[in-house]
Amino acid sequence: MSQTSSHEHQGLMPQGPEAAVAALALLAEGQLVGLPTETVYGLAADATSDRTVAQIYAAKGRPSFNPLICHVDGVDMAHSFAHIDERAHQLIKKFWPGGLTLVLPRKAGASVSELAIAGLETIALRCPDSAFTRSIISQLQRPLAAPSANPSGLLSPTRASDVRLAFPIDTVPLVVDGGPCPVGLESTIVACCPGAPLTLLRPGAVTREQLEAALHGEVLEDHRATADDQLSPSAPGMLTSHYAPRAKVCLSSGAASHVGHNDAVLTFAGHSLPGQTDANTCLDLSRSGDCVEAAANLFSMLRRLDALHPDTIHVVAPPRKGLGVAIYDRLQRASAPRNNDKHDL
Repeated sequence: MSQTSSHEHQGLMPQGPEAAVAALALLAEGQLVGLPTETVYGLAADATSDRTVAQIYAAKGRPSFNPLICHVDGVDMAHSFAHIDERAHQLIKKFWPGGLTLVLPRKAGASVSELAIAGLETIALRCPDSAFTRSIISQLQRPLAAPSANPSGLLSPTRASDVRLAFPIDTVPLVVDGGPCPVGLESTIVACCPGAPLTLLRPGAVTREQLEAALHGEVLEDHRATADDQLSPSAPGMLTSHYAPRAKVCLSSGAASHVGHNDAVLTFAGHSLPGQTDANTCLDLSRSGDCVEAAANLFSMLRRLDALHPDTIHVVAPPRKGLGVAIYDRLQRASAPRNNDKHDL
């Protein structure tokens, strides 16, 4: 796509044939493109090129020891890059395309950037439930490294406009607008390596209950967080401080915190907090108590509240069951202490 065309569209084009041609041309040239998925928008680049993957890290300000998810168009492409055992095949059959990322043993000689996998012997693969993005991958004939299209550690984008505002056109020449992300929460990550238990590394769009049902009752182990997760994480999204707005976030049980005059409130199912008044801006993730609706609203509502520059955003989380587990995980990371206020370390 020419520079003139890029500026003509302000770097934002609706999903469709014209956007597909433009996106493919830019990706083939080694540039970055914002692409829609059902979970959140991704900042995409050719996963086989060190140079283009390095651009992702630079654009996001992401630590290079933090691996990226590589997006494939289906199981055949996945087989080119990873060893897939029977358990992984069961999960792929049930949840691909969709919100499940599998951390698998990388095949020797697989043509994937060492930067994308942060030098690990494993690779994180996902097949997104976006026909447009899968078509881009198929036509490119290479996987796309595509972490969430936001500055590292900050709120994940669920609308194309979030991405366009986050990056200048000379860094990300094109963002494809596929509408609001229907899930609005990042993928679930499961480690599936031969001879080792299946391990839930990050809760997300696919729930533990759904995973275990697909595995006919096999129980997933929980990842035990260690200091190594902060220095050399084995999968994306495992840093303690992550998915955060710029304002301080206080995760409340519903009774433990007191809301100040210049604070904002993000609640669930109509709950209120001590000290909350009409002066406080308040949004509700789901007045009906629906966790699917809450997940879809989470990042966009945090972003709206953050734009008001409150002293603190007080949050009432949904119950920790089903999809509520993943929502709580994101809120816990958003409220974690931030080293030097960098949201990233």
